[in-house]
Amino acid sequence: MTAHEDRSRAAGSGRTVISVDAMGGDRGPSAVVAAVALAAKKNREIGFIVHGRKSELEPLFARKRHLEGRLEIRDAADVVSMEDKPSQVMRHGKSTSMWSALESVRAGEAMACVSCGNTGALMALSVLRLRRLAGIYRPAIAVLWPSRNPQGFNVLLDGGADVRADAKDLMQYALMGVSYARNGLGVEKPRVGLLNVGTEEHKGRAELREAHDLIDANAGTAGFDFAGFVEGRDLPGDICDVIVTDGFTGNVALKTGEGTAELISELLREAFKYTPLSRLASLLAYTSMQRLKKRIDPRRVNGGVFLGLNGTVVKSHGSADATGISAAIKLAFQLAESGFTERLAARVAAASLLADESADDDDTPATGREAS
Repeated sequence: MTAHEDRSRAAGSGRTVISVDAMGGDRGPSAVVAAVALAAKKNREIGFIVHGRKSELEPLFARKRHLEGRLEIRDAADVVSMEDKPSQVMRHGKSTSMWSALESVRAGEAMACVSCGNTGALMALSVLRLRRLAGIYRPAIAVLWPSRNPQGFNVLLDGGADVRADAKDLMQYALMGVSYARNGLGVEKPRVGLLNVGTEEHKGRAELREAHDLIDANAGTAGFDFAGFVEGRDLPGDICDVIVTDGFTGNVALKTGEGTAELISELLREAFKYTPLSRLASLLAYTSMQRLKKRIDPRRVNGGVFLGLNGTVVKSHGSADATGISAAIKLAFQLAESGFTERLAARVAAASLLADESADDDDTPATGREAS
């Protein structure tokens, strides 16, 4: 069967095609192949274009009979390593699996891209090949943070796409986060919080105070509630659904949270092994502990979404196993099915129009006063 026939069959069956970079993760292509097979079993509506060295991928997929008619392997000779600089990949990366995976989205063959590869390189190539949405200054990475809210998670952005963010960037992050919360988590009217060193309006850097006023002024017309400044302890809280910050702060918070969760898990295991009585207690608490593990398991929410691009890109953790990568594929599928990119583009365009109208209104009275 030719590649063209594979694509036609996927399109003809009404499946949503996801483009997967098979070569970028720490665990190698075997974990990605296992994830594709797992995602295919759970979601019959997904078709796949998998990018990487064909000589390595074909033997791994050989026994995955349930993928027949739903899979195409695209040969890509080179791999983007975790040590590669984004600038080098942008200049010399055309033969890599990452470039090929993004190119499928750009060409309209796939509706979303999933990669476990180098985050900086993936963002740089995504901007280069897919381009930013009209009106977007800086794309952002949105990640899900376990929370007390009914949906179970809060949206944090930026998770590390760009260490800088001025007031307008933070305002756009709020709009993008609101769109993600609506389409990814089903929150009808998201509440937005702006991360700061305190909740008082006079605290924080000048750009944060300016962003506070911008977000507050646009909340009503953009259809969300603004909770004002929030602190780090509110990340897992229930006072907002979307937390906005710059990429430096967001990435530090994310890595701190991951490290803390790992430490608590290790301490619990040690505590339950400490005495015969504690080992007995671990058996009695097994069901509850499994429920807790499932609730906060980072693999089940694996995947940061690149927002602000002409296409959906989901970045899986480099160390993710098959379960984690499968969760990232499911997230990409859900966003593609919801028409997320199109809805986000419409929201950004509407916000830009409102801003232009507001600027015109501000100019008119001033002209009138000068004339009188």
